[in-house]
Amino acid sequence: MDFATKAPAGRHSAEQRIGVLEELLNERYSVRAFLPRPVPRELIERVLTTAQRTASWCNSQPWQVLIASGEARERFRKLIYAQAASGAGDDHDFAPPREYLGVYLQRRRESGFQLYNTLGIPRGDKAAYAKQALENYNFFGAPHVAIIHTDEPLGIYGAIDCGAYVGNFMLAAQALGLGTIPQAALARHSGLIRRHFGLGDDRKVVCGISFGFADHAHKINSYRTSRAGVADTVTFVEE
Repeated sequence: MDFATKAPAGRHSAEQRIGVLEELLNERYSVRAFLPRPVPRELIERVLTTAQRTASWCNSQPWQVLIASGEARERFRKLIYAQAASGAGDDHDFAPPREYLGVYLQRRRESGFQLYNTLGIPRGDKAAYAKQALENYNFFGAPHVAIIHTDEPLGIYGAIDCGAYVGNFMLAAQALGLGTIPQAALARHSGLIRRHFGLGDDRKVVCGISFGFADHAHKINSYRTSRAGVADTVTFVEE
């Protein structure tokens, strides 16, 4: 059977199916300006239902998702913004990258300079960099913010499963016309998040996701990051 062209009766061909996935992956980007319009609850639940099909180690499904909207979102925003703006020390549950070297540093710089150039921020303007970084804690204007947390005994593999969930959440949102931005920045204040939302000490914060309807007219949403080629990331071993 030629899987590239055939599929069971009543189903799309494999080429059509992979084409939809490719389209979603190519369209998705980290949205940094949102419209204030709230997302209908049924649309959010459709995203969540779809993302729940994410594969996980031993089907543990370790992700727990806390979504703040409306007044709850605003109370949380004020609190976490104030702490971040105060310069409070990092409070990660999972250690962040120790260092970016080589190609990883190049990719990080490329992404950062695209952002700053789009906003007209001069290279080396550290005060402007810091001000823009604080927009993470305004959730870039998104009307909803999700906090993804996992169970401490599951360790790093619980966090890896949560990462897969985040990817599927974003693709489901993209398919439904929503914009998203995954935010490791929010996890810098994991203790605050636990205290504010009454989470147990055994809950470890992986990241946040701000989401809503993208403001397509805002210039900050006009650039796109590049991707490495397969030859840069894959080694085939056949003999």
